[in-house]
Parts: sequence; C-alpha cells; structure tokens
Amino acid sequence: MAGGGVEVNTEYLTLHQIRVIGLEALLHELGPVGMIRFLQQYETGQGDYTRDRHKLLPKRTVKEIGEEIRKERQKKSK
Repeated sequence: MAGGGVEVNTEYLTLHQIRVIGLEALLHELGPVGMIRFLQQYETGQGDYTRDRHKLLPKRTVKEIGEEIRKERQKKSK
C-alpha cells in the first residue's frame, strides 16, 4: 500500500465491506477530488452502446467514409 497502511485480509469480507474499505483507501491516498477522478475512469455507463450507435450514426459505406477523410485532409493541407 502506498501510504504504508495495514494490509486487510479480504478472504472473509463481503463485497460491500471490500467496497467501503477500497473507497476509504482511495479517499485517504488521493483526496476527495482524486478519488472521484479515479472512479470516473471506471464508470460503466448505461444502455446498449452498440444498438444506440447504429440508430444514431448515419449509414455510410467504408468507401464513403474514406472519401470524407480524403476531403478533410485536402482542406487541411491547403
């Protein structure tokens, strides 16, 4: 442990107890803002991204996407 704390035997702890101890360790080591920033990296979100992506994105072929990329690159190189 970075802060030199005592290692906890987690073999007999419930998942809730492990979560509480983990959050306390994050809070102690990183402070409130650091803890939140760390946890945000692991946010799972909600919904079905694959299904929603197909609904939201326009249907284009690989050829169309490639042509769009070429056009954008030509604009930037001028």
